[in-house]
Amino acid sequence: MNAVLEPNVCNAYNGARFFYAIFQLSYNWGQTMTDTTAQPALPDRLSVNPRSPHHVAEIFEHDIGIKLNGKERFDVEEYCISEGWVKVPSHKALDRRGQPLLMTMKGEVEAFYK
Repeated sequence: MNAVLEPNVCNAYNGARFFYAIFQLSYNWGQTMTDTTAQPALPDRLSVNPRSPHHVAEIFEHDIGIKLNGKERFDVEEYCISEGWVKVPSHKALDRRGQPLLMTMKGEVEAFYK
């Protein structure tokens, strides 16, 4: 009779380990391994264009947002916080190299990580 009960005890032990593992997963649900890496500080001036001297590739590994006068903008190509301007592409106008012409908009600029 003991031989019949031993597998049940063993299965109960494995079941308890399983539920403990599920508890640990649910407790650490939102945390990932990339949370331990520090995000680089956002510079005063940043450009999306890789040919620009103000382009920093490490920053674009994270999601960033730009607010102009308190409203978030999603079409910003370049910004400068100290001078208070952002550059956004015009709708249809292109330069001679096929790049969109950039319009400068002035106001209070805020850059942040999402």
